[in-house]
Amino acid sequence: MEHDEGHAPAVDWDVAADVAARFVRPGPPATRSELAELVAGLRAAATDAVAHVERITELGPVGEPPTARSSGPARTPDVRPPLSRTLVVDRASWARANARMLAVMTSGVRTGGRDRPTARWSGGAQVGTVLSVVSSRVLGQFDPFTASLDPRTGRPGPGTLLLVAPNVLRMERTLDVVPGDFRLWVALHEQTHARQFAAAPWLAAHLRDRATALLTDLVGDDGAPGEPGARAVLARVVGAITGRASDGVEAVLSPRQREAFDELGAVMALLEGHADVMMDAVGPDVVPTVRVIRERFDARRQGTGRWDAVVRSLLGVDQKLAQYRDGAVFVRSVTSAVGTSGLNAVWSEPGTLPSAREIADPRAWVRRVHG
Repeated sequence: MEHDEGHAPAVDWDVAADVAARFVRPGPPATRSELAELVAGLRAAATDAVAHVERITELGPVGEPPTARSSGPARTPDVRPPLSRTLVVDRASWARANARMLAVMTSGVRTGGRDRPTARWSGGAQVGTVLSVVSSRVLGQFDPFTASLDPRTGRPGPGTLLLVAPNVLRMERTLDVVPGDFRLWVALHEQTHARQFAAAPWLAAHLRDRATALLTDLVGDDGAPGEPGARAVLARVVGAITGRASDGVEAVLSPRQREAFDELGAVMALLEGHADVMMDAVGPDVVPTVRVIRERFDARRQGTGRWDAVVRSLLGVDQKLAQYRDGAVFVRSVTSAVGTSGLNAVWSEPGTLPSAREIADPRAWVRRVHG
C-alpha cells in the first residue's frame, strides 16, 4: 500500500498485533470452574479497590478536588463510580490490546522521506515478538490512551484496566498466597493508576506528546523506523548474555533525546512508585496477608538464572524495577515532608511533575513546588 510522503506509520501495528497474539505461551492449566471463579474474583477485586484507593490517595471521585478521607479502613468499601472499564483478559488479548494502545500512543510518529513498507513490517514483527514475551509476565495494566471522548464534555472517558487472568493465577500459585488477597492487591495497584489519570486529565495527552516527540526524533527523516529499538534490544541481550552491564536504550540516544527519555522515565517512576506505595498502604485490615504477599512478590521479582537475566534485559525489566524503587522512595519522602495532600500537588499540571533529578532528590521537588 502506498502512502503520501511523511504519512506512513512508523510501525505496522496490525503485524505487531498478529505476531504478538500468535506467539503467546499458554497459561497454567485450570478447570472451567477455577477459571470462572478467577474471572469473577478479579472483577470483584477491581470494583472493591476503588474506594480503598480514593481513601489512601486522598484523591476523590472525578470532578472533585483532593480531600482528606477517613483514615479508618473499610473492609467493605462504599460503591463508587467506575474509575475505569475493567476487562479480565487472556495473554493474547492483552498483547492485541497493547498493540492498539501503542498505535494510538504513537499515532503522531511518521516516517520522513520514502515509505519503507519492509521496515514497517519488520518493526511490527519486532514489537509483536516483545509483546508476546511480556504477555506472560504482566499481571495488570491501566491503559489511559485508547479511552474514547465523552460526547458531552469532549474529555476522554475512563481508561481501560486490563487484568491478565492466567498470569494472576500462575503468580498466586507460585507465591502460595491467599488468592482473594492477592487479586485485590493487584487491583489496588492498577486502580491507583486509574485514579492518577483521573486526577490529572491532562496527563495522558502530555505523555503521548512527549513520547511522540522522542520517537519522531529517533526515527528521523532518513532513518529506517525501528532501528534504534532494534539496537537497544540487541545491546540489552548481549549485555545480559556476556554478564556485562548493558547501556540499553541510552546507548543510542543523543543528549537531546536522552533528556526527553529521562523526562518520560521520571514520570513513569512517579506513576509506578506511587501505585506501589498505595497498594501496601491499605494495610492488613484490607489485605490481611499484604506483608507476606509483598515479601514473596519482591523476592520473585529479582529472578534467578542466566536465561531469566537475558529475558529481563531484553524487556527492560531491571529498568522497570528501578522505576518502582526510585518512585516509591520519592513518594514516601515527599509524603513524610509535606503529607499526602502536599504530594498530590504533583497531579496539578505538567509543571509540577518531578524531573529525573528530583526523583533522585525529593527535597528538591518539595522546595520547588512548596517553597
